[in-house]
Amino acid sequence: MINILITEDSDVVAALLQGIFHAEPDMRVIGRARDGREAVTLARELKPDLVTMDIRMPVMDGFEATRMLMATQPLPIVVISSSVDDEELRITFRAIEEGALAVIEKPRGLAHPDFERLRRELVETVRAMAEVKVVRRRRPQPSAAIFQPQPPRHGTQHEVVGLALSTGGPQALSTLLAGMPVGYPLPLLVVQHISPGFVGGLVSWLRGQTLLEVCLARADMPLLAGTVYVAPDDQHLEVARRNGRLHTRLSSEPLIERFRPSATALFHSLARCCGATAVGGIFTGMGSDGCAGLIALHQAGGHVFAQDEESSVVYGMPGAARAAGCVDQVVPLARIPTHLIEMARS
Repeated sequence: MINILITEDSDVVAALLQGIFHAEPDMRVIGRARDGREAVTLARELKPDLVTMDIRMPVMDGFEATRMLMATQPLPIVVISSSVDDEELRITFRAIEEGALAVIEKPRGLAHPDFERLRRELVETVRAMAEVKVVRRRRPQPSAAIFQPQPPRHGTQHEVVGLALSTGGPQALSTLLAGMPVGYPLPLLVVQHISPGFVGGLVSWLRGQTLLEVCLARADMPLLAGTVYVAPDDQHLEVARRNGRLHTRLSSEPLIERFRPSATALFHSLARCCGATAVGGIFTGMGSDGCAGLIALHQAGGHVFAQDEESSVVYGMPGAARAAGCVDQVVPLARIPTHLIEMARS
């Protein structure tokens, strides 16, 4: 049984969350806090398996509550945010920075057309996060290292990197990008599964974690060295080649495994356009999105790596790729920046 503490100042939203959790046979709400300070107190008294955390609350907001909980009694925290404005997004990603595991869009009323999608996402995330062994993490500091080119080795020169992340991905991206050197010579394309309305906040937050350029991908952008292109809401991010140069391509083609953007769409495009000159990385996340695309990239001669199980919040996506036999190398999260530097030199 997963014992849940709800932190939410709205009685209506708290009742909705309680109803969603009570409908699941393996979940039980053991308390409700109306502000962040009460959440810290109740977490100490009730010892829940997981805390859902609102962001904008009186007395103490979700960031401060997350910071205090992670400093004194680390446990899984899922942020539930309405993403209504820039300030809420800023607080949301500061909570992720302090150790919250996931950010979920706040469910709407039962009659809302998105209710079932949000309910399913919430339940699946809480179920997965309750199993995570949380430890206090140090915030990664942006590297001031400068990429040092070396004489190219024999073989194919890589020209682009594609990365796919889901649950636990924002923390992994922060660690990865903080470790990347100035002057990194390859563009990086990122598909991060995240609730609609949060990707702009994610991009803004990541800009403060790295010395690389980070931007929200738009259609037909030329791919530049040392730039990170993050897939926008509800569009597949792909690559296309025109006059010998790589550009972004955005597509509204159907969802793939319930996702748009889908990592499989990105990796399939890398296989088609780049083949052996592409690098594909699969990171922490639920499900198997990206696996079919990585199989195609692997068959086209591209290099495929996967985050290792120990450093993954959820091992679904990298585990599925490994099981499919398309992973060339398994890499701990802390070593992935070095791995990407090696790929740029090979």
